[in-house]
Amino acid sequence: MFYCGVVNFIKHYFIREEREGDRALVRSINEAAFGRADEADLIERLQSENVVLASLVAVFDSELVGHILFSRMWIQTAHDLVSAVALAPMAVLPKRQRLGIGGEMIRCGLDLLRERAEGIVLVLGHPDYYPRFGFSCEKACLLESPFPAEAFMALELRRGALERVNGRVKYPAAFGL
Repeated sequence: MFYCGVVNFIKHYFIREEREGDRALVRSINEAAFGRADEADLIERLQSENVVLASLVAVFDSELVGHILFSRMWIQTAHDLVSAVALAPMAVLPKRQRLGIGGEMIRCGLDLLRERAEGIVLVLGHPDYYPRFGFSCEKACLLESPFPAEAFMALELRRGALERVNGRVKYPAAFGL
């Protein structure tokens, strides 16, 4: 079981892997954070498709308050199919946002993926938020994405992982693309 402990300046919280009994709370966190069921439904489809690589929750004062999911995706190049990881979705309960919990879930998730020898992570996200974790639009410039280029970013977990990788991004069927 993966744990990532953090001491926040106000309270103590930690990040751990999602457990079977967490699913209903994970759904409610995503629905509350996004104000709709789309992301929660996506999580269920990704779980059904068996492409989830890491599903982490943030526990704050014994309450689940955040969730982040990483799933398998691919990059179809001219000669090969390169494995990559999608970061989506990430959610924190509205009453616990702006405490650094989302950032710690990203850091812990990326650390876990490094331990598991993953090399590339892709995210469709706010261009002012994700670069602080190493994501960049420039790293994704040779990747053909179904999403807008200004919000599509890549991160190399292993130096050179994106070197000479040029191709079309293939998300799992759960994304509906």
